[in-house]
Amino acid sequence: MMRFVPFVVLVLTCGGALADPVEGLWQTEPDAGGFAHVDIAPCGPSLCGKVRGTFHLDGSAYDTPLVGEYLVWDMVPEGGGQYRGKVFQPSSGETFSGKARLTGERLKMSGCVLGGLICQGQVWRRVK
Repeated sequence: MMRFVPFVVLVLTCGGALADPVEGLWQTEPDAGGFAHVDIAPCGPSLCGKVRGTFHLDGSAYDTPLVGEYLVWDMVPEGGGQYRGKVFQPSSGETFSGKARLTGERLKMSGCVLGGLICQGQVWRRVK
């Protein structure tokens, strides 16, 4: 039993150190009268962002089919706070190649066309 305890301590202490800095809960910019909370977490070998809740501008929650859907997937770090993956834009129903840049508690999310030459996006802020 004594051999098991150090292994568990090692796994628990190293597990937290391995978390990617972009992991966590993020608030989107207001769009179409509301905003969403998106949880970015590992999914397979990459990171994904799933909508955990949608809110009116006054902060009150409301239910929408978007809750539980992925807005970001196949996101992989490229170093220096840069990420690449796929992003879904609910207002258009389209999926784009995407990129993200993490700066402190802000995440610049962009959907791009023409190989990344033309991008539009918004800045998300970390909730927790």
